[in-house]
Amino acid sequence: MKKLSLLLLLSFVLLSCKNEKELALSNDNSKAIDSIQPKANDFAIIIHGGAGTILKKNMTPEMEAAYKATLEEAIRVGYSILKNGGSSLDAVEKTINVMEDSPLFNAGKGAVFTNEGTNELDASIMDGKTLNAGASAGTTTVRNPINLARAVMERSEHVMLSGKGAEIFAKEQGLQLVDQGYFYTENRYKSLQKIKDSEKTELDHDDKQVFYDPNIKDSKFGTVGCAALDKNGNVAAGTSTGGMTNKRWGRIGDAPIIGAGTYANNATCAVSSTGWGEYFIRGMVAYDISALMDYKGLTLEAAAKEVIQTKLTTLGGTGGIVAVDKNGNLVAEFNTAGMYRASMNDKGELTIGIYKE
Repeated sequence: MKKLSLLLLLSFVLLSCKNEKELALSNDNSKAIDSIQPKANDFAIIIHGGAGTILKKNMTPEMEAAYKATLEEAIRVGYSILKNGGSSLDAVEKTINVMEDSPLFNAGKGAVFTNEGTNELDASIMDGKTLNAGASAGTTTVRNPINLARAVMERSEHVMLSGKGAEIFAKEQGLQLVDQGYFYTENRYKSLQKIKDSEKTELDHDDKQVFYDPNIKDSKFGTVGCAALDKNGNVAAGTSTGGMTNKRWGRIGDAPIIGAGTYANNATCAVSSTGWGEYFIRGMVAYDISALMDYKGLTLEAAAKEVIQTKLTTLGGTGGIVAVDKNGNLVAEFNTAGMYRASMNDKGELTIGIYKE
């Protein structure tokens, strides 16, 4: 009995030493990040409205002005929350709400259509302080999917809910539900019809169908997202999307996948992704950026460039990310012709971009 007690005591001591060593290593990595890239802002926020073949020659002055105005409206909502001492989670959610309520972006009101002519929406959100996260996938009646994602995170023991179950949960939580007609926009519906008209079908043994057309602008892309740092040093990120035009079989992309479309960790950064979701899932893009900072001591800028311009590109994926690190440094990295984006720092300086510059 004494031998067993001694063995248990020894195991406890060894485990405690291991945990202390791991904690010390984590702290050392955190300090290393601070020394490489010191504090830039006490609070900051950055957003995206999708990446893809976004060319100035294809954009009318009126449309460009509309996108810029909505990007500015959205980011100022989040900035105001942060400036007044609000949480990064609130800033992320409310900022994304503005873009979800706009028909300009592939999320919420402006969601693209599936092959069946419906709209299936996905979203996720993550708290960098606790590493808690929530997500929803394939909903058709929830007006603001990012609100549902946060409700899943904070009011359930789960991380992701999907389809009808997610909608039942949304109703139970008092979230706003809408008729599916709410999501109808003429230009999105026309995009679906254009893809169907030009659809190429490969009749092989798998009866595989191509459910995008590379010649139709942004048929694969969309999504809105936000990453923020608040005055308390907490980061958060969120992502919301209507997915891929003409998608079938309940296809789900990276937007609701924690680590692919969204990731946040106070030790490193917060990231929101946009692009060809299958590749972002395979590369765990959002988490990989954080991991490179944590394990290799890279700056946010270097980590984002490595993942988007090298790793993702090598896989064959296209798209981009927006991110903010624990010290308020902001990054927008993409390997496409353009990405709708905006950022604001603690000085109130606003930057808006659309094309690759």
